[in-house]
Amino acid sequence: MVARSNALVPPGEGDFKEFMLALEERRRVVYDFLDAWPGAAAFKPVDIHDAIHSYISRRGKALRPLVLLLACGAAGGAEETAIPAAAAVEVFHTWTLVHDDIIDRDDTRRGNPTVHAQYREHGITEHSLDAASAAHYGQAVAILTGDMQQSWAFALLVALRERGVAPDLVLELIERMASGLTPQLLEGEMLDVQYSLTDFGALSEEQVLDMLTKKTASLLEYAAWAGALIGSGGTPEGRALAGDLGRFAGLCGTAFQLHDDLLGLTADEAALGKPVGSDIREGKRTLVVFRALERLGGADRAHVLGTLGNAGASAEDVGKTLSILRECGAMREVNALANSLIDQALAILDRVPESRYRMLLHSWAAFLLARTY
Repeated sequence: MVARSNALVPPGEGDFKEFMLALEERRRVVYDFLDAWPGAAAFKPVDIHDAIHSYISRRGKALRPLVLLLACGAAGGAEETAIPAAAAVEVFHTWTLVHDDIIDRDDTRRGNPTVHAQYREHGITEHSLDAASAAHYGQAVAILTGDMQQSWAFALLVALRERGVAPDLVLELIERMASGLTPQLLEGEMLDVQYSLTDFGALSEEQVLDMLTKKTASLLEYAAWAGALIGSGGTPEGRALAGDLGRFAGLCGTAFQLHDDLLGLTADEAALGKPVGSDIREGKRTLVVFRALERLGGADRAHVLGTLGNAGASAEDVGKTLSILRECGAMREVNALANSLIDQALAILDRVPESRYRMLLHSWAAFLLARTY
């Protein structure tokens, strides 16, 4: 459903060679910029310094920095100007992951220990702590790490002045990150926590989608808006384009999260970097489960409800729940909804002036649903 026609035809599904080259090039530029950041000397003591760089050194997919840089180019700007902002959204995303891993009690990310798990072990081996004290130490390090990373994101935005971005635009980018993006994203995270404690019968599909949009789509919307604002210099026409690209990326972000929820139930565990089905044990209120429970009854419904949020559920019970979700059609429906959101996003992208950047943004949107991890 994502193969809409454009004057510049992007790669077909399954053929993302040009896109992957573009992604890898910008990924390298952004991480090289972060590795060379002189302000890292202030990240002390050593446990905080190393924890701050833990996920950075593992190199994420960099999809958020990519959309920011492509939006900058689509608005007529030089990508080089926007690199500090691209780095800022990657670091901002990283601090949310560090804190999210504590909330979700996840011990692995990208196939390696999460920050709190890494420093829980560090507390035992380096500080001779007992298990409870080591767990507290690991959480303390992770909380402070995320706090420092959030501060780092703001400092990276300030560095845009050195690239010639007007101070009033830098201030606008910081203001929206602080008073728009951050409250919206944290509201989504809080709702995610609260909904996991709420009976499904008390929730609506609109509430679930709103939560997903706030916790995931908000940062992607910000990234595209910020890139276009920088690229256009904040002209009236540029602001209109920034609004369109922000809405485009926001719709893609909701589709991205829906696909992510599907991957959490179906992906290869080694590629995913965390246990498949962990969302079931954590009781996540995903749209897949919501749709399934609307149609399930009897033993199947009882089994799903008995496994959902049960941290001690056996692998067999989780596997059976996954089979029920697949066979009832809920996964197919959510996949179709994700594709529909991408189609809506691409209709907005059609309004953006034709360029190679628009083609790459089209490919970025398609890639979000083609990825397998």
